[in-house]
Amino acid sequence: MSPAKSHASRSNTGRDRLVQYERMRGFQFTLGKTDKTTRARTGIIHTANGDIRTPAFVPCGTQGTVKSLTPEELNTLGVQLFFVNTYHMYLRPGIEVVKKACGLHKFMGWNKPLMTDSGGFQIFSLGAKITDEGVEFKSHWDGTKHMFTPESSMEWQAALGSDIHIAFDDCTPYGVSHEKAKKSMERTHAWAKRSLKAHKQGALYGSIQGSVFEGLRKESAKFISGMDFDGIAIGGVSVGESKKEIANVLEWVTPLLPANKPRHLLGVGEIDDIFTLVAHGMDTFDCVQPTRLARVGTLYEKQSQIDITKARFADDFGPIEKDCSCYTCAHYSRAYIHHLFHVKELLGYRLATIHNLHFIHRLVDQIREAIAKNQFLDLKKEWL
Repeated sequence: MSPAKSHASRSNTGRDRLVQYERMRGFQFTLGKTDKTTRARTGIIHTANGDIRTPAFVPCGTQGTVKSLTPEELNTLGVQLFFVNTYHMYLRPGIEVVKKACGLHKFMGWNKPLMTDSGGFQIFSLGAKITDEGVEFKSHWDGTKHMFTPESSMEWQAALGSDIHIAFDDCTPYGVSHEKAKKSMERTHAWAKRSLKAHKQGALYGSIQGSVFEGLRKESAKFISGMDFDGIAIGGVSVGESKKEIANVLEWVTPLLPANKPRHLLGVGEIDDIFTLVAHGMDTFDCVQPTRLARVGTLYEKQSQIDITKARFADDFGPIEKDCSCYTCAHYSRAYIHHLFHVKELLGYRLATIHNLHFIHRLVDQIREAIAKNQFLDLKKEWL
Protein backbone atom coordinates (compact mmCIF):
# COMPACT_ATOMS: atom_id res chain seq x y z
CA MET A 1 0.00 0.00 0.00
CA SER A 2 1.32 3.46 -0.88
CA PRO A 3 1.95 5.99 1.91
CA ALA A 4 -0.93 8.14 0.62
CA LYS A 5 -3.36 5.24 0.63
CA SER A 6 -2.15 4.12 4.04
CA HIS A 7 -2.69 7.63 5.44
CA ALA A 8 -6.17 7.82 3.87
CA SER A 9 -7.04 4.44 5.37
CA ARG A 10 -5.93 5.57 8.84
CA SER A 11 -7.89 8.84 8.44
CA ASN A 12 -11.04 6.98 7.45
CA THR A 13 -10.62 4.63 10.41
CA GLY A 14 -10.17 7.62 12.71
CA ARG A 15 -13.31 9.29 11.39
CA ASP A 16 -15.27 6.06 11.75
CA ARG A 17 -14.15 5.73 15.36
CA LEU A 18 -15.10 9.35 16.05
CA VAL A 19 -18.56 8.82 14.57
CA GLN A 20 -18.93 5.64 16.65
CA TYR A 21 -17.83 7.48 19.79
CA GLU A 22 -20.24 10.36 19.22
CA ARG A 23 -23.08 7.96 18.47
CA MET A 24 -22.41 5.82 21.51
CA ARG A 25 -21.56 8.60 23.97
CA GLY A 26 -23.15 7.76 27.32
CA PHE A 27 -24.45 4.36 26.15
CA GLN A 28 -23.22 1.11 27.66
CA PHE A 29 -24.65 -2.18 28.89
CA THR A 30 -23.45 -3.83 32.09
CA LEU A 31 -24.53 -7.43 32.57
CA GLY A 32 -25.49 -8.34 36.13
CA LYS A 33 -26.78 -11.62 37.55
CA THR A 34 -27.95 -14.56 35.42
CA ASP A 35 -30.50 -17.06 36.72
CA LYS A 36 -29.08 -20.58 37.09
CA THR A 37 -32.09 -22.42 35.66
CA THR A 38 -33.25 -20.06 32.90
CA ARG A 39 -31.75 -17.36 30.66
CA ALA A 40 -33.22 -14.62 32.85
CA ARG A 41 -30.69 -11.91 33.65
CA THR A 42 -30.30 -8.51 35.25
CA GLY A 43 -28.25 -5.62 33.97
CA ILE A 44 -27.96 -1.87 33.61
CA ILE A 45 -28.29 0.09 30.38
CA HIS A 46 -26.35 3.32 30.79
CA THR A 47 -27.48 6.29 28.68
CA ALA A 48 -26.68 10.00 28.63
CA ASN A 49 -30.06 10.64 30.29
CA GLY A 50 -29.75 8.06 33.04
CA ASP A 51 -29.52 4.34 33.77
CA ILE A 52 -32.12 1.66 33.12
CA ARG A 53 -32.09 -1.32 35.48
CA THR A 54 -33.13 -4.45 33.62
CA PRO A 55 -35.35 -6.34 33.12
CA ALA A 56 -37.50 -3.26 32.57
CA PHE A 57 -41.03 -2.71 31.33
CA VAL A 58 -41.31 0.16 28.82
CA PRO A 59 -44.68 1.95 28.67
CA CYS A 60 -45.79 3.31 25.32
CA GLY A 61 -45.94 7.09 25.01
CA THR A 62 -47.04 6.87 21.40
CA GLN A 63 -47.63 10.56 20.71
CA GLY A 64 -45.17 11.98 23.21
CA THR A 65 -47.16 11.10 26.32
CA VAL A 66 -48.08 8.05 28.35
CA LYS A 67 -51.77 8.80 28.10
CA SER A 68 -53.19 10.89 30.96
CA LEU A 69 -50.02 10.93 33.12
CA THR A 70 -47.43 13.64 33.75
CA PRO A 71 -43.67 13.00 33.73
CA GLU A 72 -43.68 13.54 37.51
CA GLU A 73 -46.24 10.77 37.94
CA LEU A 74 -44.22 8.45 35.69
CA ASN A 75 -41.18 9.13 37.87
CA THR A 76 -43.14 8.27 41.00
CA LEU A 77 -44.31 5.03 39.41
CA GLY A 78 -40.73 3.96 38.71
CA VAL A 79 -40.82 4.36 34.92
CA GLN A 80 -37.21 4.34 33.72
CA LEU A 81 -37.77 4.55 29.99
CA PHE A 82 -40.71 4.93 27.66
CA PHE A 83 -41.40 4.45 24.00
CA VAL A 84 -42.35 7.24 21.57
CA ASN A 85 -43.57 6.52 18.04
CA THR A 86 -41.63 8.15 15.21
CA TYR A 87 -44.49 7.82 12.72
CA HIS A 88 -46.95 9.72 14.92
CA MET A 89 -44.46 12.43 15.89
CA TYR A 90 -43.52 12.86 12.21
CA LEU A 91 -47.16 13.51 11.27
CA ARG A 92 -48.12 15.59 14.31
CA PRO A 93 -46.67 17.88 15.58
CA GLY A 94 -43.93 17.34 12.96
CA ILE A 95 -40.20 16.75 13.26
CA GLU A 96 -39.37 20.45 12.79
CA VAL A 97 -41.49 21.45 15.78
CA VAL A 98 -39.67 18.97 18.02
CA LYS A 99 -36.31 20.15 16.68
CA LYS A 100 -37.21 23.75 17.55
CA ALA A 101 -38.02 22.54 21.06
CA CYS A 102 -34.48 21.03 21.22
CA GLY A 103 -35.72 17.44 21.10
CA LEU A 104 -38.31 15.22 22.73
CA HIS A 105 -36.91 15.43 26.26
CA LYS A 106 -37.41 19.19 26.48
CA PHE A 107 -40.58 19.13 24.39
CA MET A 108 -42.20 16.69 26.85
CA GLY A 109 -40.47 17.73 30.07
CA TRP A 110 -38.98 14.26 30.54
CA ASN A 111 -35.37 14.01 31.75
CA LYS A 112 -34.93 10.24 31.69
CA PRO A 113 -34.14 7.88 28.77
CA LEU A 114 -36.42 7.65 25.73
CA MET A 115 -36.72 5.04 23.00
CA THR A 116 -38.16 5.68 19.54
CA ASP A 117 -39.18 3.05 17.02
CA SER A 118 -38.50 3.24 13.30
CA GLY A 119 -42.12 4.01 12.43
CA GLY A 120 -42.32 0.81 10.43
CA PHE A 121 -44.97 -1.06 12.41
CA GLN A 122 -47.57 1.72 12.17
CA ILE A 123 -46.83 2.31 8.49
CA PHE A 124 -47.11 -1.36 7.55
CA SER A 125 -50.37 -1.69 9.49
CA LEU A 126 -51.86 0.98 7.21
CA GLY A 127 -51.48 -1.22 4.15
CA ALA A 128 -48.67 0.89 2.75
CA LYS A 129 -46.83 0.29 -0.50
CA ILE A 130 -43.54 -1.43 0.32
CA THR A 131 -40.60 -1.46 -2.07
CA ASP A 132 -36.92 -2.16 -1.60
CA GLU A 133 -36.37 1.61 -1.44
CA GLY A 134 -38.80 2.21 1.43
CA VAL A 135 -42.46 2.57 2.30
CA GLU A 136 -45.01 4.90 0.74
CA PHE A 137 -48.13 5.51 2.81
CA LYS A 138 -51.07 7.84 3.31
CA SER A 139 -51.47 9.78 6.53
CA HIS A 140 -54.31 8.44 8.66
CA TRP A 141 -55.03 12.09 9.57
CA ASP A 142 -55.52 13.75 6.20
CA GLY A 143 -54.72 11.23 3.46
CA THR A 144 -51.55 13.01 2.30
CA LYS A 145 -48.80 10.81 0.83
CA HIS A 146 -45.47 10.29 2.59
CA MET A 147 -42.35 8.17 2.21
CA PHE A 148 -40.24 6.51 4.92
CA THR A 149 -36.82 5.05 4.13
CA PRO A 150 -34.05 3.73 6.39
CA GLU A 151 -32.21 7.01 5.88
CA SER A 152 -35.18 9.25 6.71
CA SER A 153 -36.12 7.14 9.74
CA MET A 154 -32.59 7.54 11.10
CA GLU A 155 -32.61 11.27 10.37
CA TRP A 156 -35.94 11.80 12.12
CA GLN A 157 -35.12 9.66 15.16
CA ALA A 158 -31.88 11.63 15.56
CA ALA A 159 -33.85 14.88 15.31
CA LEU A 160 -36.25 13.64 18.00
CA GLY A 161 -33.21 13.13 20.20
CA SER A 162 -34.16 9.81 21.82
CA ASP A 163 -31.50 7.74 23.56
CA ILE A 164 -32.30 4.46 21.78
CA HIS A 165 -33.37 4.12 18.13
CA ILE A 166 -34.66 1.11 16.20
CA ALA A 167 -33.40 0.33 12.69
CA PHE A 168 -36.01 0.57 9.93
CA ASP A 169 -37.42 -2.90 9.29
CA ASP A 170 -40.08 -4.71 7.29
CA CYS A 171 -42.55 -5.88 9.93
CA THR A 172 -43.67 -9.25 8.58
CA PRO A 173 -47.42 -9.90 8.91
CA TYR A 174 -48.54 -13.07 10.64
CA GLY A 175 -49.68 -15.95 8.48
CA VAL A 176 -47.52 -15.26 5.43
CA SER A 177 -45.81 -18.01 3.46
CA HIS A 178 -42.19 -18.96 4.02
CA GLU A 179 -41.33 -17.33 0.70
CA LYS A 180 -42.89 -13.99 1.65
CA ALA A 181 -41.37 -14.12 5.14
CA LYS A 182 -37.95 -14.71 3.60
CA LYS A 183 -38.35 -11.75 1.25
CA SER A 184 -39.43 -9.57 4.15
CA MET A 185 -36.46 -10.69 6.25
CA GLU A 186 -34.01 -10.02 3.42
CA ARG A 187 -35.46 -6.54 2.99
CA THR A 188 -35.06 -5.97 6.73
CA HIS A 189 -31.40 -7.00 6.47
CA ALA A 190 -30.79 -4.64 3.55
CA TRP A 191 -32.48 -1.82 5.44
CA ALA A 192 -30.42 -2.68 8.54
CA LYS A 193 -27.25 -1.98 6.57
CA ARG A 194 -28.64 1.31 5.31
CA SER A 195 -29.88 2.28 8.78
CA LEU A 196 -26.49 1.60 10.32
CA LYS A 197 -24.75 3.63 7.64
CA ALA A 198 -27.12 6.58 8.02
CA HIS A 199 -27.23 6.58 11.82
CA LYS A 200 -25.11 9.24 13.55
CA GLN A 201 -26.57 9.85 17.01
CA GLY A 202 -27.84 7.82 19.97
CA ALA A 203 -27.76 4.04 20.36
CA LEU A 204 -29.14 1.93 17.50
CA TYR A 205 -30.80 -1.47 17.84
CA GLY A 206 -31.01 -3.81 14.85
CA SER A 207 -34.31 -5.65 14.37
CA ILE A 208 -34.66 -9.42 13.90
CA GLN A 209 -37.49 -10.66 11.67
CA GLY A 210 -38.41 -14.02 10.10
CA SER A 211 -42.02 -14.61 11.20
CA VAL A 212 -42.62 -18.01 12.87
CA PHE A 213 -40.10 -19.93 10.75
CA GLU A 214 -37.20 -21.33 12.76
CA GLY A 215 -34.65 -21.24 9.95
CA LEU A 216 -35.44 -17.63 9.05
CA ARG A 217 -35.41 -16.44 12.66
CA LYS A 218 -32.03 -18.04 13.27
CA GLU A 219 -30.64 -16.62 10.05
CA SER A 220 -31.88 -13.16 10.97
CA ALA A 221 -30.51 -13.41 14.51
CA LYS A 222 -27.06 -14.32 13.20
CA PHE A 223 -27.14 -11.57 10.58
CA ILE A 224 -28.23 -8.76 12.89
CA SER A 225 -25.97 -9.94 15.73
CA GLY A 226 -23.02 -9.86 13.36
CA MET A 227 -23.50 -6.15 12.65
CA ASP A 228 -22.26 -3.17 14.62
CA PHE A 229 -25.53 -2.45 16.43
CA ASP A 230 -25.56 -1.23 20.03
CA GLY A 231 -28.45 -3.52 20.95
CA ILE A 232 -30.82 -6.08 19.48
CA ALA A 233 -34.59 -5.78 18.98
CA ILE A 234 -36.84 -8.71 18.18
CA GLY A 235 -39.72 -7.64 15.98
CA GLY A 236 -42.72 -9.27 14.39
CA VAL A 237 -43.91 -11.16 17.49
CA SER A 238 -47.00 -9.11 18.31
CA VAL A 239 -48.86 -9.27 15.02
CA GLY A 240 -51.10 -12.28 15.65
CA GLU A 241 -48.81 -15.07 16.84
CA SER A 242 -49.92 -17.36 19.64
CA LYS A 243 -48.08 -17.30 22.97
CA LYS A 244 -46.52 -20.63 22.07
CA GLU A 245 -45.21 -19.24 18.78
CA ILE A 246 -43.75 -16.21 20.55
CA ALA A 247 -41.99 -18.51 23.02
CA ASN A 248 -40.65 -20.58 20.11
CA VAL A 249 -39.17 -17.50 18.46
CA LEU A 250 -37.41 -16.55 21.69
CA GLU A 251 -36.13 -20.09 22.16
CA TRP A 252 -34.62 -20.09 18.66
CA VAL A 253 -33.18 -16.59 18.76
CA THR A 254 -31.83 -15.94 22.25
CA PRO A 255 -28.91 -18.43 22.18
CA LEU A 256 -27.60 -16.66 19.08
CA LEU A 257 -27.55 -13.16 20.59
CA PRO A 258 -24.41 -11.54 22.02
CA ALA A 259 -24.48 -11.55 25.81
CA ASN A 260 -22.87 -8.11 26.04
CA LYS A 261 -25.63 -6.22 24.22
CA PRO A 262 -29.10 -5.30 25.51
CA ARG A 263 -32.14 -7.03 24.01
CA HIS A 264 -35.56 -5.52 23.48
CA LEU A 265 -38.77 -7.38 22.61
CA LEU A 266 -41.15 -5.21 20.64
CA GLY A 267 -44.83 -5.08 21.54
CA VAL A 268 -45.24 -7.86 24.15
CA GLY A 269 -46.05 -7.38 27.82
CA GLU A 270 -49.00 -9.28 29.31
CA ILE A 271 -48.36 -10.68 32.78
CA ASP A 272 -47.64 -14.28 31.75
CA ASP A 273 -45.72 -13.03 28.71
CA ILE A 274 -43.39 -11.06 30.98
CA PHE A 275 -42.26 -14.21 32.77
CA THR A 276 -41.78 -16.00 29.44
CA LEU A 277 -39.71 -13.29 27.80
CA VAL A 278 -37.60 -12.64 30.90
CA ALA A 279 -36.92 -16.38 31.18
CA HIS A 280 -35.57 -16.22 27.63
CA GLY A 281 -33.14 -13.41 28.44
CA MET A 282 -34.97 -10.28 27.31
CA ASP A 283 -33.84 -7.07 29.00
CA THR A 284 -36.56 -4.58 28.03
CA PHE A 285 -40.02 -4.92 26.50
CA ASP A 286 -42.77 -2.48 25.57
CA CYS A 287 -46.52 -2.94 25.45
CA VAL A 288 -49.65 -0.78 25.32
CA GLN A 289 -51.67 -3.36 27.29
CA PRO A 290 -51.50 -1.97 30.86
CA THR A 291 -52.48 1.56 29.86
CA ARG A 292 -54.99 0.53 27.19
CA LEU A 293 -56.75 -1.85 29.58
CA ALA A 294 -56.83 0.85 32.24
CA ARG A 295 -58.73 3.23 29.95
CA VAL A 296 -61.55 0.71 29.52
CA GLY A 297 -61.71 -0.09 33.23
CA THR A 298 -59.77 -3.35 33.31
CA LEU A 299 -57.52 -3.29 36.37
CA TYR A 300 -54.79 -5.66 37.48
CA GLU A 301 -54.89 -7.80 40.56
CA LYS A 302 -52.37 -10.49 41.36
CA GLN A 303 -53.33 -13.58 39.30
CA SER A 304 -56.44 -11.86 37.92
CA GLN A 305 -58.06 -8.74 36.45
CA ILE A 306 -61.27 -6.95 37.35
CA ASP A 307 -63.65 -4.92 35.20
CA ILE A 308 -64.34 -1.92 37.40
CA THR A 309 -67.30 -0.90 35.22
CA LYS A 310 -69.37 -3.86 36.48
CA ALA A 311 -72.34 -3.04 38.74
CA ARG A 312 -71.03 -5.19 41.59
CA PHE A 313 -68.35 -2.56 42.33
CA ALA A 314 -70.85 0.30 42.78
CA ASP A 315 -70.78 -0.04 46.60
CA ASP A 316 -67.41 -1.77 47.07
CA PHE A 317 -65.40 0.60 49.26
CA GLY A 318 -62.19 -1.38 49.32
CA PRO A 319 -59.11 -0.54 47.23
CA ILE A 320 -58.59 -1.99 43.77
CA GLU A 321 -56.07 -4.42 45.24
CA LYS A 322 -55.44 -5.16 48.90
CA ASP A 323 -51.92 -4.24 50.04
CA CYS A 324 -51.24 -2.23 46.84
CA SER A 325 -49.19 0.87 47.67
CA CYS A 326 -50.06 2.91 44.56
CA TYR A 327 -51.57 6.38 44.86
CA THR A 328 -54.95 5.18 43.58
CA CYS A 329 -55.33 2.32 46.06
CA ALA A 330 -54.10 4.50 48.94
CA HIS A 331 -56.72 7.21 48.34
CA TYR A 332 -59.72 5.83 46.44
CA SER A 333 -62.20 2.97 46.55
CA ARG A 334 -63.44 0.64 43.87
CA ALA A 335 -66.84 2.30 44.24
CA TYR A 336 -65.45 5.75 43.46
CA ILE A 337 -63.47 4.57 40.43
CA HIS A 338 -66.55 2.66 39.22
CA HIS A 339 -68.50 5.92 39.52
CA LEU A 340 -65.87 7.84 37.51
CA PHE A 341 -66.04 5.33 34.67
CA HIS A 342 -69.84 5.23 34.82
CA VAL A 343 -70.07 9.01 34.32
CA LYS A 344 -67.05 9.08 31.97
CA GLU A 345 -64.94 11.40 34.11
CA LEU A 346 -61.34 11.67 32.92
CA LEU A 347 -59.95 11.20 36.42
CA GLY A 348 -61.07 7.58 36.25
CA TYR A 349 -58.72 6.90 33.33
CA ARG A 350 -55.83 8.56 35.19
CA LEU A 351 -56.36 6.64 38.42
CA ALA A 352 -56.76 3.33 36.58
CA THR A 353 -53.59 3.96 34.55
CA ILE A 354 -51.62 4.81 37.69
CA HIS A 355 -52.68 1.54 39.28
CA ASN A 356 -51.91 -0.67 36.27
CA LEU A 357 -48.48 0.86 35.67
CA HIS A 358 -47.62 0.64 39.37
CA PHE A 359 -48.67 -3.02 39.30
CA ILE A 360 -46.45 -3.85 36.30
CA HIS A 361 -43.42 -2.00 37.67
CA ARG A 362 -43.81 -3.63 41.08
CA LEU A 363 -43.84 -7.01 39.36
CA VAL A 364 -40.73 -6.26 37.31
CA ASP A 365 -38.96 -4.94 40.43
CA GLN A 366 -39.69 -8.26 42.12
CA ILE A 367 -38.43 -10.15 39.07
CA ARG A 368 -35.09 -8.30 39.19
CA GLU A 369 -34.74 -9.09 42.89
CA ALA A 370 -35.67 -12.75 42.32
CA ILE A 371 -33.09 -13.17 39.54
CA ALA A 372 -30.41 -11.67 41.78
CA LYS A 373 -31.30 -14.22 44.47
CA ASN A 374 -31.69 -17.09 41.96
CA GLN A 375 -35.40 -17.35 42.86
CA PHE A 376 -36.95 -16.46 39.51
CA LEU A 377 -38.88 -19.72 39.05
CA ASP A 378 -40.19 -19.49 42.62
CA LEU A 379 -41.56 -16.03 41.88
CA LYS A 380 -43.10 -17.26 38.63
CA LYS A 381 -44.94 -20.02 40.48
CA GLU A 382 -46.18 -17.52 43.06
CA TRP A 383 -47.58 -15.19 40.40
CA LEU A 384 -48.91 -17.63 37.82
